[in-house]
Amino acid sequence: MFAPFKEYLEEELFNRFDLRSRSIPAGLESNVSARGKNPATIQSWCYQSEQLRKIRYSYIDAGETAQVFNSVIYPAHKYDVPLLGVDFLSFGKKKILIVMDFQPLFRDRAYVDKYIEPMAEIRDKYNELAQNLEMKFYDANQYFSKYLLFAKLDSETVVNSLFPAFQEYLELYWQMLDQAEPLTKPEDIQRIVEAQKEYDQYSAERDPAHGLFSSYFGSEWSEKFLYEFLFEDASPLAVSAPKH
Repeated sequence: MFAPFKEYLEEELFNRFDLRSRSIPAGLESNVSARGKNPATIQSWCYQSEQLRKIRYSYIDAGETAQVFNSVIYPAHKYDVPLLGVDFLSFGKKKILIVMDFQPLFRDRAYVDKYIEPMAEIRDKYNELAQNLEMKFYDANQYFSKYLLFAKLDSETVVNSLFPAFQEYLELYWQMLDQAEPLTKPEDIQRIVEAQKEYDQYSAERDPAHGLFSSYFGSEWSEKFLYEFLFEDASPLAVSAPKH
């Protein structure tokens, strides 16, 4: 279902940036599940460029049972541009959940005006893709903007509305990157390093997809996938010692 989105993102990335492959830890670049009635495959890709320090995206294909396209783009630490997050999940043609956002690293007024407010015009065109759903796993005030796309859809809306919205959000994101002024002070760059690291830690601790990965590929593989690839700057939470 989301293959056209993956292909469009790839095309844009390769046309716009001088991409280099970024290594994925052995055994995490793909996997095949033998569990359950419907076998699932997962495949991941990872790149970097001068402007983007990490571009990762993954696709789960479990036939009609599940289709998942997930991507996060991390700008180089010399830019304070938000991260670009995409999470499209389909469990049959009627049960589709989509999330797409410029994920802000900071919440101050100047930052929001510069990087978040420009999204308003696009977001207003696609009201059916912003349904004000309750976030069960995340705090909507952390790493999400008020103009995120977040909705439950059917397959027709995916084709008719989500694809053009996806294209417009990407176009705006590329423009922001092109216009971004590189930071030069070490303390400013370090602030971005810390902010992106905190994003990884926060996301790894709350990511609801971990349960989905575990159901297909087992908890051990999924734990490695979460901490060594998806959110590699996060540290696994220490398991507390059992009480006697």
